Amino acid sequence: MSNASIAERAKQVLFPNYRQAPIALVRGLGSRVWDADGKEYLDFLGGIATCALGHNHPAVRRAVEAQLQELWHASNLVYTEPQVELAERLVSDGHAERAFFCNSGAEANEGALKLVRKWQRENGHPERFEILCAEQSFHGRTMGALAATGQPKYHRGFEPLPEGFKHLPFGDLAAFTAAVGESTAAILVECIQGEAGVRVPPPGFIAGLRKLADERGLLLVFDEVQGGMGRTGKLFSFEWENVEPDVFTLAKSLGNGLPIGALLAKERVARVFQPGTHASTFGGNPVTCSAAVAVYDELENGALVRGALGAQRLWRGLEALKADSGGLVEQVRGRGMWVGLQLADDRASRVLARARDLSLLVNAIGDRVIRLAPSLLVSDGDIDEGVQRLAEAIRTA
Repeated sequence: MSNASIAERAKQVLFPNYRQAPIALVRGLGSRVWDADGKEYLDFLGGIATCALGHNHPAVRRAVEAQLQELWHASNLVYTEPQVELAERLVSDGHAERAFFCNSGAEANEGALKLVRKWQRENGHPERFEILCAEQSFHGRTMGALAATGQPKYHRGFEPLPEGFKHLPFGDLAAFTAAVGESTAAILVECIQGEAGVRVPPPGFIAGLRKLADERGLLLVFDEVQGGMGRTGKLFSFEWENVEPDVFTLAKSLGNGLPIGALLAKERVARVFQPGTHASTFGGNPVTCSAAVAVYDELENGALVRGALGAQRLWRGLEALKADSGGLVEQVRGRGMWVGLQLADDRASRVLARARDLSLLVNAIGDRVIRLAPSLLVSDGDIDEGVQRLAEAIRTA
């Protein structure tokens, strides 16, 4: 089947809710993917910051294949070793003490919203239900996660959204402080805003939120769905801030492309989820958990360090691209293998298409930002080649 024939079939049967490129991917290996017409691409998007170890990583593949020979699914009315092993990995560094598994980042964030309200009620504060969130944030497409998302364009047509969410300017500690009231239960933020164009907060903002939460009896929740599992050069993006959350969520790179999400919390918070309060049929599936254990092992065994070193090379290349762009690139921002290029005009969609013509896959955020999320294991040669192709795409779009 060709790209065109697959696309035509898709248009007859799929919901029309995506703006899809006119290609159908059929194979991936490392930082390369191939479409149905046989064209090869350098993948600097990684399934939107999901394939942190690249496509078809051998250790992840071996873990999945081995588990498929044993057990595909079991309900959460029994234990499975892969789920327990993954939970042990995720709490081993002390950032959390309990883990709950689900299928996506949106589900993990929904669980966090429920956990926050349940915790406040169980601790004698049923009046505390409101959650402070950031403008330009993104937390998912389910109704609660959508209400927490600070981008009105995603809300349109789905109103009325669930109540109890207030959005403040990202990075404005004074605004968050002033917004705390008798009904405030928690603060939910991304330490780096991915869907806003990979925006990093000003120094002191995240630490200030921790202090504010402690002083006012609030829970501090970090959405690590995109920023976690090595994407920024540390295992979790909040580690750059030396701040401990009460609750945080994971997905995306956790399974290196297999669908899995996780809700992590301190013991004092997690204990309010007693039997019957929250559940997931497929959450903690033994196959996806086996994949995630392999991902965790690879990060510990050198992939995290390799990603940090590769990111230095990527950033040097992108800064040189900016300097040579004749003003077409205004800013390079982000952290690690997670970068946003702020363009001087609204050519992002044209750059995206031109890059694809040049066999490079990237992402556009709005009209003026190009987002990059390569594999942590992308080679030096692929980094250099990707930067060269991107520079040409920006220049000729």
